[in-house]
Amino acid sequence: MPRGEKAEEPAAFAGLIEKAGLGGAVTFAVADAETGEFIERYNREARLPPASVAKAATAYYALERLGPGFRFETRLRATGPVTNGRIEGDLVLEGSGDPTFDSDDLGDMFKALKEAGVHAVAGQFRIKPDALPALPWIDPDQPVQVAYNPAISGLNLNFNRVHFEWTKAKDGYDITMQARALRYRPAVSVATMALEDRRSPVYTYEKAPEADRWTVAQRALGNDGARWLPISRPEAYIRDVSLTIARSHGLVLKPGPNVAGPATGEVLVTHASRPLDEMLTGMLRYSTNLTAETVGLTASMAGGVRPASLIRSAREMNRWLGDVCGTRATGFVDHSGLGYGSRVSAEDMVRILLNARERGDRLKPLLRDFRSNIPGVKAKTGTLNFVSGLAGYIDVPRGRDLVFAIFTGDLARRDAVEVALRERPPGSRPWARRSRGMQQDLIARWASLAA
Repeated sequence: MPRGEKAEEPAAFAGLIEKAGLGGAVTFAVADAETGEFIERYNREARLPPASVAKAATAYYALERLGPGFRFETRLRATGPVTNGRIEGDLVLEGSGDPTFDSDDLGDMFKALKEAGVHAVAGQFRIKPDALPALPWIDPDQPVQVAYNPAISGLNLNFNRVHFEWTKAKDGYDITMQARALRYRPAVSVATMALEDRRSPVYTYEKAPEADRWTVAQRALGNDGARWLPISRPEAYIRDVSLTIARSHGLVLKPGPNVAGPATGEVLVTHASRPLDEMLTGMLRYSTNLTAETVGLTASMAGGVRPASLIRSAREMNRWLGDVCGTRATGFVDHSGLGYGSRVSAEDMVRILLNARERGDRLKPLLRDFRSNIPGVKAKTGTLNFVSGLAGYIDVPRGRDLVFAIFTGDLARRDAVEVALRERPPGSRPWARRSRGMQQDLIARWASLAA
């Protein structure tokens, strides 16, 4: 605490913190939305992992750098002329980083190519995925099987996940590995699954030269079921799926090497993503990590930085937040909040939200309504093992509207969890429930003070 500043008196809300019984650290801040004056703060010096609350900062960063109408584009190019329906050259699939591109979109592109009269390619099918850096994962400190930690590329498909499904059969299980969307569900060869007679671990993973090789403990499957698994090589994945989908439209392609250097040739088909503001609404609602990372990387590039890593891109976002929002010590290490190394204070998170409100109020409408006993709360949640966050806006009828941030974390307890157990460690769910209960109590208190 700076010299000369009076110590805070937490007595008014100390009972709420004590009742939660979280251990570790609690910090929060709430400010008047109009004046920016801080009304109540606790444990001001604490900087905790924001978890997915980081996505609110990323959304604001992307909106300001790219604009709400920005769209990612994926293109099919011909490097030679089209003569009597035959491309006299290569067919190139060129990406710009669209995180929402899926098998249906890919299928529609090849359907459009067929409808344009293309039925043969003299050269090879090649991809251009270098619009974004190729990264094998978002955070290395995660269990191998979690689909929310996929690889990143300039060409992404189905959030870089493969759909593993099992159906009970007479002699065991029938299993499939698919690039599953609503209309197109091609089988894949770049990810395989084998059943093994063991109790644990439930999944094992090996990155073999030709495919991601998974095994699963058959005894853990039970009845019919399915889950998504991460893809570690998005380029091989989208190439594999493209060959299958193109074949379904009568176009047999010969795979070739990736395109290096500028893309050339005529664009035959273009797929545009939804506008950025719609994409970010989905990201904030479903907390999709791949969307956060790709839009964050793209926003950094729009500012003139060509980041080779997420931490380098996050460093550019930290700099921008300091310059534009007046944050004092934001320490994001990625754009999704999945990285445990991120640290932010509650006050700085409030400063970001206040600034977003002042500069056009683009962020608040994208946040989802927070389920609370108090109406008028729009916020972003965040959860890691024994880490919880909540930040957003409270509209108080006939009172002062508020901006708030709450972070909690028992970091010692989180650090004690083995990586293999971090998908659902013992004790994490009741801890998270208690943290959410405290968040609800604090929101109710602040709404009452502001009325």
